[in-house]
Amino acid sequence: MEWMLLPIKRYADFSGRSRRKEYWMFVLMQVLLSIAIGVLAGVGAAVGASEDGPGVGFWLAIVLAVLVGLALLVPSIAVQVRRFHDQGRSGWFWLLNLVPYVGGLVVLVFMCLEGEQGDNAYGADPKQAS
Repeated sequence: MEWMLLPIKRYADFSGRSRRKEYWMFVLMQVLLSIAIGVLAGVGAAVGASEDGPGVGFWLAIVLAVLVGLALLVPSIAVQVRRFHDQGRSGWFWLLNLVPYVGGLVVLVFMCLEGEQGDNAYGADPKQAS
């Protein structure tokens, strides 16, 4: 749990370095939250459904999904920037996410790569600090 919540504790900290473990555990938490909200939306749609459409539970789940997404947007960007720093790359590489189709795949590959061993321009090696 500690690794999942660390990016939230470092909410808008774009400096320093983050390990792969920190990034992927945060992604796992986001996926689990998405699944839980999806189940709530499905149950809400089924329980309060009428001829007019889904019930109020569905719309509450959608509002919850939007709020959670907005709350986790900044920590998501920050942890990706710190992952790029761990590899000795500029945080501006995050902008690759905005390139349609291939940008997300390129960032995915970068997030899987191991960071530089030892200190680099962005700080001390987080593996040695742990």
